[in-house]
Amino acid sequence: MKKIFIFFIYVVGILQFKAQGRIDKAIQNLEQNYSQEKVYVLLDKDNYVVGDNIYFKSFVFDGYRRSTISNTLFVELYDHNKNLVDKRTIALKNGEGDGSFVLTEALKEDIYFFRAYTAWMANFPEEFNFMKQVPIYNPKSEQRLILDKNTKWTANAFPESGTFIEDINTKIAVRLFSQGIPPASWSGYVIDAEKPAEKLVSFKGFDQNVSSFSLTPKAGRNYKVIVEDNKGIKQTVALPAVANSGINLQISSGNDGIKYTLKSSNLPEGLKGHSIVGIINNQMVYRANIKNASAEISSKIPTKISDDKNAVLQLVIFNDKEEVVAKRLCFVKPKNLMIEQPTFASTSLNNEPRAFNSFELEPDTDYPSYTVLVKENTKTESTNDNNILSALWLTGDISSPIFSPAQYFSKNANADALDALLISESWKRFDWDSLLTGKTPEIKYKPESNLSFKGKVTNNGRIIPNKSVNLLFNAGGTDKGISQAVTDDNGFIYLNNIYFDEPLTISYYLNQDKSKASESDNVNIYFQPLTNNIIYKGNLPATNYRLAESSQNAQMSSDVAKALQNKKNQQILKAANEETQIEEVQVTAKKVDLKEKLDKELSSGRFSGMNATIFDLVNENQDAQTSLNIMQWLQGRAAGLTFTMDSSGNYIPSIRGSQAKLYLDEMPVDASMINSLPVSNIAMVKILKNDGLVGNAVAIYTKRGNMLAAENDKKELNNKTILRGYDKAVDFEQPDITSDAYKKVVKDTRELLYWNPNLAPESGLPARAIFFNNDEAKNREITIISFDKDDRLLYYDEIK
Repeated sequence: MKKIFIFFIYVVGILQFKAQGRIDKAIQNLEQNYSQEKVYVLLDKDNYVVGDNIYFKSFVFDGYRRSTISNTLFVELYDHNKNLVDKRTIALKNGEGDGSFVLTEALKEDIYFFRAYTAWMANFPEEFNFMKQVPIYNPKSEQRLILDKNTKWTANAFPESGTFIEDINTKIAVRLFSQGIPPASWSGYVIDAEKPAEKLVSFKGFDQNVSSFSLTPKAGRNYKVIVEDNKGIKQTVALPAVANSGINLQISSGNDGIKYTLKSSNLPEGLKGHSIVGIINNQMVYRANIKNASAEISSKIPTKISDDKNAVLQLVIFNDKEEVVAKRLCFVKPKNLMIEQPTFASTSLNNEPRAFNSFELEPDTDYPSYTVLVKENTKTESTNDNNILSALWLTGDISSPIFSPAQYFSKNANADALDALLISESWKRFDWDSLLTGKTPEIKYKPESNLSFKGKVTNNGRIIPNKSVNLLFNAGGTDKGISQAVTDDNGFIYLNNIYFDEPLTISYYLNQDKSKASESDNVNIYFQPLTNNIIYKGNLPATNYRLAESSQNAQMSSDVAKALQNKKNQQILKAANEETQIEEVQVTAKKVDLKEKLDKELSSGRFSGMNATIFDLVNENQDAQTSLNIMQWLQGRAAGLTFTMDSSGNYIPSIRGSQAKLYLDEMPVDASMINSLPVSNIAMVKILKNDGLVGNAVAIYTKRGNMLAAENDKKELNNKTILRGYDKAVDFEQPDITSDAYKKVVKDTRELLYWNPNLAPESGLPARAIFFNNDEAKNREITIISFDKDDRLLYYDEIK
């Protein structure tokens, strides 16, 4: 957003000017050197069962525009003990990226936490990371996840601008805080502690978060607020002590501007010498000094301070010593949200069970692609709904819990409720005391264009400094070129700012001509990523979910029941498709023979054992190819084999409680090597349980040349490694409703009907979304998001 200064020439004693004081220099430093990103992630559903995919679309903003700071987003999934369960590295283009998680059968039923952030965001407090609770259900778990709806709440009261001064009528916001679902309704009143039976003011909650009232305090009085919910639970909140002098800031925000009034009491020179500073996204947009000794002044700030766009404005009042004496957040143009709407070419929807449906979006050169989500509407009064609007204008910058923040930007939003909410909040991205004394965040992490790696080069186990190394790159079976690198004094080479979203195979040799490579050269390069996840240090957010024994969870929510039924449906479809296998007995016998042949071909006697479990990925287990990591695929497939994840996101195997050794082609390796190994390059996995000569071990064997048909005519280099790049999402597949297999599904309970994070028109035709109803979806929620080149937001969310 371009900085705009508003000039006032002695309007009610205020002079606007381009100051060069400590305040201005501090904010200028903040603006130029400490831009702060925020993330919103749209998930396809709110609840999941094991076997589901989590589809997500991420949006990274710098203020209210899509960010150009970062090209990489880190996305992580934690369990409630803060163990890292899975992670993704997502490429960002124009601040947008998409991905998916595959929820394996090995996941226990529990509440999980979805975290998203950029490396640049790691320089600032973790509270501004995107964090969302994700319940995941597993019918095989010994414990069941239960949502406690009757959670505890606390109340607090916040005088407007943070000051409570005698004889100045003051608006006061009352705020409820709860880790779960706040009371459905609540009310309250104000008393003087000396006359508790007399109600001075009464009020009702605007919503489940906030209310407000006005009061003119008197010196020496002790005021208390009594808050009571719809179940009769009460709390008493003490208002601040009444001050006999000071300044109160009062704000009224309309579509034509922000009117503010400053009232002073018992100050020798009134408001003279005080300054008014307006900040939007750490950028100064308004600055004025008060030159006369008035006790009260009023003025209006035009909405062009935010380019006539919606924004949160922070107004701060400083005294002549540049100390903060009052401050207030308000929303610019609260009753006129600047949101574009899509133009539909057709929106007629069929409500019949399993009916074919579609809608088209008229071509619009301003909006080249759309994020489109269609699902069954499962929202209730207790849904804690956060959308891209509330994330952009509220929760991305305000970290305290707000129940259902999306309500403040809906069609029927209560502007008074939003204003009261902002009275109860303060801007926490920086602290004025620290800022004015020159204390700024330490920048440890700088954004990079793409991914970077550091490789240690050894020959026969020794580092080889200042040596030329030839690198051949192959991704997705296609040669990507050759490059030459020179090791530094410590034997390292660097691959900086490279983009790839397919596993990248790097073959390497020392000679310029690979046909002259010496057979005695035992060259190895061990790469480690320089674009890394940053460990989450804080505590996970509080939750009102808990685990209980199965017997205590007699009643299952309808959403979970439908999800579990859908899981059964997928198993029915899978079984039906498998029935089409021809001569099943003969095929099975053939596979067993091929597995034995493969084992003999790949493994030595040292890795033989009577109790070995073998997975053949050449002739069987083709589903493994859909997994991003072989360890992830192995979870739950071998008795006694379990996995934990280290701080870097690598899966660590254990067999019957003892950590297992890892081998790659019978050479010991660490977990990071396996983490970057594409499943498509793996021929066989052998699980040894205290067997053979290696004890507890997971041995992984890569495919040989004769196992790769595409490379039969090429000479395979022995010296190679594989790097894992950006993670690509699993494709969303529409079910074939017309198939014979689908007729075996008695009750279709799919919640997710359509997902496309990048729906675009083709050949000038309208962008078209196609989906099939489930058996009950007569009220579908359709969400559409897009941005134009000027970052104008297009947003649509309707129940159809």
